Amino acid sequence: MLNSSTDHRPDKLYYQQNLPNHMVTAVIVLNSQLAIQYVNPAAEALLIKSFNKLKNQRLETALFNSPISEQRLKQLLTSGQEFSDSDVVLERLDKRTITVELTASSIELDMQPHILLEFKQIDQQKQISEEAFQHQQWESARDLIRGLAHEIKNPLGGLRGAAQLLTKELTVDQQEYTNMIIEQADRLTNLVDRLLGPNQLPKMVYNNIHVVLEKVAQLVSFNLPEHVTILKDYDPSLPEFSFDEDKIQQAILNIVNNAIQVLGGNGVIRIKTRAAINKTINGKRIKLCARISIIDNGPGIPDKIQDTLFYPMVSGRDNGTGLGLSISQTLINQHKGKLYCVSRPGHTEFSLLLPISEEITL
Repeated sequence: MLNSSTDHRPDKLYYQQNLPNHMVTAVIVLNSQLAIQYVNPAAEALLIKSFNKLKNQRLETALFNSPISEQRLKQLLTSGQEFSDSDVVLERLDKRTITVELTASSIELDMQPHILLEFKQIDQQKQISEEAFQHQQWESARDLIRGLAHEIKNPLGGLRGAAQLLTKELTVDQQEYTNMIIEQADRLTNLVDRLLGPNQLPKMVYNNIHVVLEKVAQLVSFNLPEHVTILKDYDPSLPEFSFDEDKIQQAILNIVNNAIQVLGGNGVIRIKTRAAINKTINGKRIKLCARISIIDNGPGIPDKIQDTLFYPMVSGRDNGTGLGLSISQTLINQHKGKLYCVSRPGHTEFSLLLPISEEITL
């Protein structure tokens, strides 16, 4: 038995005093005047302010938009009935938004009523759920398009063959019409082939991703508008890894060309590479990935097409075919990677995640 005088194990008070500083949940305490009396380190990170600067401030001054009305907080003080909200969007003072689960409860400190607010950030879980849903929808749309494309392509082959046979029975003047049929059948066949997307499996070879990015930059430089600038921000520590150079080059080239067209002759495109650790791709955890980001300062992608951006035939431009991003998605999917986009006016970022290491069992 240990002597009580030599037993230095932490007591209840020790845990009560120290655990809040190590919690990932942001904790804020308000007094009866709704002024901030305490924030833990997680709340300081969430609000981008230190406790000293937040002390005695009202909640609405610490956030660009307060998630709870003053009336609701006063009702909580009166009734003591706690409440919770999910999917609460907070706009911080740096104008960035985050999604949290919020719990508000009434507590008593120093014989005075206080409010305890708990914010748990759920952006990552929500993003994973949304990406899984969007990936499922993309696969369904792709399968539907492929089914329709095959149904269209088969009659087109018969139509073209019949026109060729008919041509032999006609005079040179009359062949103008059958030639038009053959020409339009070929055009539609080409469109259908593009709808079907790449069907050859990638030829995986160890290579340096920056070699591919340099080729893309060189290709687009030949027709780059005068006032569009391409900046490179590479991570030289990225190791070589296995991928199909031609397919990845095509995927990135489609995205960069889209960015050039969106900028309308004036703007900046940044190509950035970084290592990404412990990323979830289609439900599988990957220990190490290469993240390639193509960022432009254009007008952003319209909200109405952001959820269907990678579907075939969806485009934000009047003259767009809506095939470039769909093809890029297919090419990245063939590499067991992920392509996603975050967009707001002045900042559109397409990110490609390509696995470097093997997946981790969850």
